[in-house]
Order: sequence, then structure tokens, then C-alpha cells
Amino acid sequence: MQEDMLIQISYKIKEIRKQKNITVQELADRANVSKGLISQIENNRTVPSLPVLMNIVLSLNLDLNEFFKDITPNRKSEQKIIIKTPKDYQTFEKEAKGFQYHRAFTRNVQGGPVDFVILELKKGAKRNKMITSESFEYNYMIRGKVEYTIEDEKILFNEGESLFFDSRLPHKLANAGNTDAMMLVVYFFIAR
Repeated sequence: MQEDMLIQISYKIKEIRKQKNITVQELADRANVSKGLISQIENNRTVPSLPVLMNIVLSLNLDLNEFFKDITPNRKSEQKIIIKTPKDYQTFEKEAKGFQYHRAFTRNVQGGPVDFVILELKKGAKRNKMITSESFEYNYMIRGKVEYTIEDEKILFNEGESLFFDSRLPHKLANAGNTDAMMLVVYFFIAR
């Protein structure tokens, strides 16, 4: 399945859920999955299995044909050179206050999706709970300073530095500086 179609599916789940005033927790309960999984699917952090996707769609009280009728391949994804400006970025939310994610683009590279995201952390922003993602993660600190906690290890991450890790490991981050921070995050999703 092409990466642009995966993004369309994720976006459509979130939009329909919001239109129907269903919370993430309510949808998770209806589909018999965790709240975290719904959040990861809606934010294109993981690809649901077919049975899970069907349960989610049916839990939104939609017919499967109706849900998929507008999801089509985007031929732009076949371009060899892609240029995006900030107005093209797709902003998506996370549970943590002060975290702003802006997806530049997602591409399928060597059989797996790769997601390129600009992450802005407001001064004082921190994630309280450890999270995981079905990916490997590369981070480049554009500006500011953050503290990563990966399992039990704390890492101070400064401007101009890079970090690569298996994001299936529990991790969290916090803005450790006196100003807003910005980083490039590249997610290399693990093919199942």
C-alpha cells in the first residue's frame, strides 16, 4: 500500500472520529484496542492490521465500502524530486502539551514508510509518560536543548547533535533549555 494512502486512512479515521464527537478513548473501547494504538494510527505512527482497521471503521458506524471510496493513490508520490514548503506540512497532534508535530512528507523507501517530521517543543514542554513507536528514529537538533530518557538512560541533546535509536524502547523527552526547541525527526517504520 502506498504511503500516501496510509496517510489518507489515518487522516480519515481522525476526521470522522472528530466529526462524530467520539473521543480517542471511546473509539478504542468500541474497537477493543488501546487508546495509544488509536493515537498512533491517527498520527501515522503505526499501520493497523486488517482486522484492527476493520474494527475501527465499523466502530465509527461506517460501511467499509463507504470508508474506502475516496481513498486513492496519489501519483505525486512517484515523483523523483519532492519539494515542500511549510504551508504544505501536515500538522498533527500528540497528547503532550507544548509539542507541535509538522509532517513534511512520508515516502516508501525500500519497502517501508519513512516519515519526515519537524518537532517543535515549547519552553518547558515535557512528556510525562514513556511512549513507543514501531520504528527506528533519527533526530537532529536544529535549535535548543532537550533531554531524552530512553529506558533508564538520560541523554542531553544539544543544537547540532544527532541521535538514532530503536523507538520500540520506552522513551520520552523534555525541553531542557530556556527557549523553544526544534528538531528534525525521521521515523523509519519497521515492516511487518
